[in-house]
Amino acid sequence: MNAEYPVAATEAAPQTGDARPDLSNANIREDLAEQGRCALVHLPSGRTCLLPLRHQGPCEFHRPEEANDVATGR
Repeated sequence: MNAEYPVAATEAAPQTGDARPDLSNANIREDLAEQGRCALVHLPSGRTCLLPLRHQGPCEFHRPEEANDVATGR
């Protein structure tokens, strides 16, 4: 801390509502995240986790076509 910046840099800004702070990350699919899904993308393969947000255990990654079907409601 210093006189110009009295708040420690490690303190997080308060979150409002149910906003997901990880939506700005390139490895999160926003369309699926807004539907309440984990939406983590394995960047080398393009596969996406379709499990609910904050699920127990490891991610289950699905092909991009499957993720697109879920995102569009097919």
